[in-house]
Amino acid sequence: QVHVVESGGALVQPGGSLRLSCAASGSIFSINVMGWYRQAPGKQRELVAVITSGGGTNYADSVKGRFTISSDNAKNTVYLQMNSLKPEDTAVYYCNCYLVTTGWDTRSYWGQGTQVTVSS
Repeated sequence: QVHVVESGGALVQPGGSLRLSCAASGSIFSINVMGWYRQAPGKQRELVAVITSGGGTNYADSVKGRFTISSDNAKNTVYLQMNSLKPEDTAVYYCNCYLVTTGWDTRSYWGQGTQVTVSS
């Protein structure tokens, strides 16, 4: 059993900052990739940023220069530092972990999501 739990979502004013956290726990052997996705009302879920176990990162063009993804491999935790937030960043943010379980099953796990609202 694997659990993925996000935290840190909140209401913030435009131009503000927020830090999201996501921790994976349970029957984990190794994590290959951790990432953040978001889904705004009426829109499809989209990639925000991902980070590999080796530290490689990839960002959506819309967040480059404003968001930073980082991880603590020892804690199976990934973070998303969001600066210069815009109203269009409003969405439910989901954490995704692509990992190998102790039962040698390789698959993707999602968290339940955390709401980020950017509004004055």
